[in-house]
Amino acid sequence: MKHFKRVAAASLSGLLAAGCLAGCAGSGDDDVQIIRIGHNQSTSHPTHIGLTAFEEFIEGELGDKYDIQIFPSELLGSQNEMVQLTQTGAITFCVASNSLLETFSENYTLFNLPYLFSSAEAYHASMDDPNIIDPIFESTKQAGFEGVTWLDAGTRNFYTINTPINTPEDLHGLKIRVQQSPTNVRMMDLLGGSATPMGFGDVYTALQSQMLDGAENNELALTNNGHGDVCKYYSYNMHQMIPDMLIANIAFLDGLSEEERAIFDEGFELLNQTQRDAWESSVEEAKDYAQNVQGVEFLYPDIEPFQEALAPMHEEMLNDYPDLAPIYDLIQEHNAEFASESE
Repeated sequence: MKHFKRVAAASLSGLLAAGCLAGCAGSGDDDVQIIRIGHNQSTSHPTHIGLTAFEEFIEGELGDKYDIQIFPSELLGSQNEMVQLTQTGAITFCVASNSLLETFSENYTLFNLPYLFSSAEAYHASMDDPNIIDPIFESTKQAGFEGVTWLDAGTRNFYTINTPINTPEDLHGLKIRVQQSPTNVRMMDLLGGSATPMGFGDVYTALQSQMLDGAENNELALTNNGHGDVCKYYSYNMHQMIPDMLIANIAFLDGLSEEERAIFDEGFELLNQTQRDAWESSVEEAKDYAQNVQGVEFLYPDIEPFQEALAPMHEEMLNDYPDLAPIYDLIQEHNAEFASESE
């Protein structure tokens, strides 16, 4: 059985920086190419479960040519660092939030818009539509990487240490960690909070020391990352449904034969489906643990005031990026087909 290789981030990053690229020695067979995949979640997270299925499939089909190695929990660095390593080919794949990718391609700005999707069904249908995602995925080829599949990251909501969030006014003056994207900073400006962009791995310590008043993320952040040990209020204002993306070094993709690329594409589909299948049950388990063990109180505010406060961002985005209007319109078609049950 293939064992997971745990390597200290500092030493591995030094090795990669020294020029040991994705195909360097390490497998014991010069004909086998090492494929390193980095992500920032734990080994129990649906993302890691999906990547493990991808690893098993690729090695089952092409094990004589490729050795997949998965590095969770930011062992290869922060998401921003992993994206840069993927650009250079120092690692082959990484999982990055769409919010971070906005800083590499303005096209990713679209998926960061608050209240872009009318329901989870509209979100999934949009992300499964190649007419929507292909132009976004392909927009970073010149930057050295390309999106190959998306991963469900649920609905993002606010959670805080001391202040329950029931209205946008409750956020006024609070320091809230957001992902490192201009869109998320703008979102907090409109809601009256103080945006504090930072890498995900730094959030727990910042919450624990009360450098932050809260953060925003899905329910798994409460349990997998321990945020529910500190933050005792989780408010379902449902401001964003932001996917995570698996991105690949473009030189690696271009170097695959037609037959190999077909196998990898099948693996990307397996990864997507396995991760999504694990997501729903993981959220329910996380919510149960957060409520009954960590003592987190779940709140269900009226989301309309939040929607109204953030509505200007849609017009701003379309004015700033008119080329994204056709993709935005396609998403509205899925929104109409899968309207929220509350509407």
